[in-house]
Amino acid sequence: MLALGIAGCAVRSPTVAPTPGPTDDPFVQARQQMVETGIIGWGVEDPAVIEAMRTVPRHEFVPSEYLDLAYANQPLPIGYGQTISQPYIVALMTQELDVQPGDRVLEIGTGSGYQAAVLAQLGIEVYSIEIIADLSQAAAERLTALGFVDVQLRQADGYFGWEEAAPFDAILVTAAPDHVPQPLLRQLKPGAVLVIPVGPVGGYQELWRIQRTELDTYVSTSLGGVRFVPLVRDENSK
Repeated sequence: MLALGIAGCAVRSPTVAPTPGPTDDPFVQARQQMVETGIIGWGVEDPAVIEAMRTVPRHEFVPSEYLDLAYANQPLPIGYGQTISQPYIVALMTQELDVQPGDRVLEIGTGSGYQAAVLAQLGIEVYSIEIIADLSQAAAERLTALGFVDVQLRQADGYFGWEEAAPFDAILVTAAPDHVPQPLLRQLKPGAVLVIPVGPVGGYQELWRIQRTELDTYVSTSLGGVRFVPLVRDENSK
């Protein structure tokens, strides 16, 4: 997925969090290069987000046949018609949530688990929903192996959010529906932010930052054109 717009966000101090994964990491230099050129170089400014991107081992979240592209600034296939998002998009969407350690964030579309790991690295209480059972199970095993044991995962249709865990300090959607799901808007706290791509399959999509200012009042800001895989739905729940 490719973003065409860059938006700013309030800068905050980095969060110190345990470094996951093995200490002997042959991808350290590649990861630092990715951050310098594809994260900072593309306009992401939040130091905590930058540090999380420096720390989380993206190569652990991509299929083995794509290891040589693990730190390229591009999405990669993870099976089932899904992708691990472009690193810049992960950083941008995370920055636009404007969350702090201890906040509760809902992610729709766990995928490989990479975005959930970045949020967890920030000290966020993460709830993540994935509709594809095999991806959900693999992400759970991967996150546990890397030390992200507190991420709450659910295999379900993310359109409806996670009502019993709501309200959330922020919600992030990593696949594109053709409209904004109303259940997700209702599960935001007043003042909270939803970051979501919206648009038809194969057509123009736009990344939106939607803030709930008070009950039933929302302010939307476009973050530019993007291309995401479509939001997969449960046919029985539509």
